Amino acid sequence: MMGDSEMTKFGLKVGKNGFPRGLDPAISKFFVQLQIVVKSQLSRLAKQDGMSLMRSVQRKGGSFSYSEAELNEQLQAWRENPSWVDKPPLIKVTVPKGSLCNLDVEVDVGLPPDAVYNIVIDPDNRRVFKNIKEVVSRKVLVDQGHRQVVDLDQAAIWKFLWWSGTISINVLVDQNRKDHSMKFMQTKAGFMKKFEGCWRVEPLFVDEAMCHPFKPVTKEDYNACTRGKGRIGSKVSLEQILQPSIVPPPPLSWYLRGITARTTEMLINDMLAETARIRGGYEAEKSKAEELQVKPGENVDLVSNTSDIKESWKLRRKNAKQSHRSLLTK
Repeated sequence: MMGDSEMTKFGLKVGKNGFPRGLDPAISKFFVQLQIVVKSQLSRLAKQDGMSLMRSVQRKGGSFSYSEAELNEQLQAWRENPSWVDKPPLIKVTVPKGSLCNLDVEVDVGLPPDAVYNIVIDPDNRRVFKNIKEVVSRKVLVDQGHRQVVDLDQAAIWKFLWWSGTISINVLVDQNRKDHSMKFMQTKAGFMKKFEGCWRVEPLFVDEAMCHPFKPVTKEDYNACTRGKGRIGSKVSLEQILQPSIVPPPPLSWYLRGITARTTEMLINDMLAETARIRGGYEAEKSKAEELQVKPGENVDLVSNTSDIKESWKLRRKNAKQSHRSLLTK
């Protein structure tokens, strides 16, 4: 006689989930995760057949609006677990013939790609990047929603030996939110003969270990196997080509190359400081929420957390009674 919760197949008792009972828990977990990943893949394929891969993208006042709901979901995971340790950026310096240097930088960042990208393309990002003194002018030449081409003229701070000052740099910026890239190229030669490069921001599955033994490939797979609790960070890369109008001979070129590398490192560190500030806000929110939670039998003074006088006195009397009862039971 077969019950509702199990049946017999080939001499084996099978539970509700369709797997033989009595299996090793790790094996059972493997099959459960396999089901989740397969369902996620089938769902993703169905979406590809029926609709565009891009989520709801619309224009608001002529500017691109990404999926705020998706970003808020990702940020919520960081609010619940803001712990993250920034690592120093990896900087590779190469010296092509006749040029000062090419710089390749990579760094992992503890915030989702859209949040990091917002910092990079912010018209007022001189608030974050200390080597930008001011934005002289900014003109949008092309606006396709997800993609903008901007003519940007800004003043950057420079230091060389015992000299310092500002230098005007005019660049054409091509920023595309679809792939979170921002390409820039100097349009007017001056102190710099060649100044161009590209920012790229890619998703980083911070809590990928939750999906073990599977390795998620897409965000849909990652969200499925972590049940929406997995944090998404960013892998940021910056490529720069720098060639001044006059390349000084060694040892001045070596010194100038070192200054350039350190300036780029400061640029990345400024970005990391901003992301750490945002995560710090989440940590403060979490700590405040934990402080406001009163556990049974715990004497916690919440008077400072309310502005209502009557409520304050109620809390004082309640805390006093709890203290009196705890003294009687000792």
